[in-house]
Amino acid sequence: MNDVYIAGVSMTHFGKHLERSLKELTEEALTAVLADAGCGARDIEAAFFGNCVQGHMEGQDMVRGEIALRACGLERIPVINVENACATASTAFHLAVNYIKAGAADVVLAIGVEKMYSTDKARMFSAFDGAWDVHNVAHSRDTLVSMGNGVEVPPGTTSDRPYSVFMDVYAGLSRLHMKTFGTTRRQLAAIAAKNHQHSTLNPRSQYQRPFTIDEVLAAQPIAYPLTIPMCSPVSDGAAAALVCSANGLKRLNANAKRTKRVLASALQTGSQREPDDYAQHASRLAADKAYAQAGLGPRDMSVAEVHDATAMGEIIEVEALQLCALGDCGPAAERGELSIGGRIPVNPSGGLESKGHPIGATGLGQIYELVTQLREEAGARQVSNARIGIAQNGGGIIGVEEAVVCVTVIGA
Repeated sequence: MNDVYIAGVSMTHFGKHLERSLKELTEEALTAVLADAGCGARDIEAAFFGNCVQGHMEGQDMVRGEIALRACGLERIPVINVENACATASTAFHLAVNYIKAGAADVVLAIGVEKMYSTDKARMFSAFDGAWDVHNVAHSRDTLVSMGNGVEVPPGTTSDRPYSVFMDVYAGLSRLHMKTFGTTRRQLAAIAAKNHQHSTLNPRSQYQRPFTIDEVLAAQPIAYPLTIPMCSPVSDGAAAALVCSANGLKRLNANAKRTKRVLASALQTGSQREPDDYAQHASRLAADKAYAQAGLGPRDMSVAEVHDATAMGEIIEVEALQLCALGDCGPAAERGELSIGGRIPVNPSGGLESKGHPIGATGLGQIYELVTQLREEAGARQVSNARIGIAQNGGGIIGVEEAVVCVTVIGA
């Protein structure tokens, strides 16, 4: 099987782009990734196009990628539409990597694009409603929320404003972790404050305002113990990566110093398990596969981008990647170990909490950050001596965990 390399990456500004169309965001990401790789659209032999909610928001189904990419002048190639909940973009990347490994092409585009923000808030938040079993909603919600039973919910700590139902899920997971490991609300706030501080150094972040731990704790509540700065926003944006075989790199005459190698890409669906069976967590299983593929372990990682749809999400995923022991991620955040300059910087981009979370583009936004770090092109947020990066991107809910997880390892 062929080695796979990343010749180019791109990412638009994540945020609220009411005035821009999905086609415009696609064109911006495509133009930028081609410029980064130093090639033209004619060099692309296949494309994997990630998107989740255009059908829900605009009624465009079935041929989203063919339509968006043709508007950018990219046609007459295989276009594969990818939808896999919040793991959509990393799944598109995973499929592009394996397309190269199979020898089906030498230069392949993975691109994720999302237009989620709307003035119609009910429509906007209902876009998330299909990311779990729609035939079993009440049971699923009750099961997940009840995981936090035994932790008192103070009055006035649940928002009366519309928000995604998944914030209730994360609240239940948060209270379970607090009950099991002694994780504190202040530790959750420490993670959120860290990510918001990182985002001030990222010009492509949706939010660039710093928060102190006390400001995070005092912010408007969502669902206990979560406050608004602990939660990812609704976002628009696009990101892309151009992946190549060794022959593809030669054909593109790619810059060897800026080219990075894909050491592992593991895609894992969840399973029926008990909430406290952490060894069988989908992210843990995906991480184990990725480490085995790369011939590396958690201690070899220099930098990580993880799916922090909430601050508790970061705790769960960092521990599943074994970058911290179970129960130690919160204390590690308080000690500064997960900050830029710390033992293992996590989400130097600002993460989903602050960089933004356009769900069909999120995973490729993580790839963009890791490649930028490994190239030593991250400017003020640069992680020192970044040599190997790991990304974890999860999506949907089945049972007590994500429906799907993708873990990627990239080397300098």
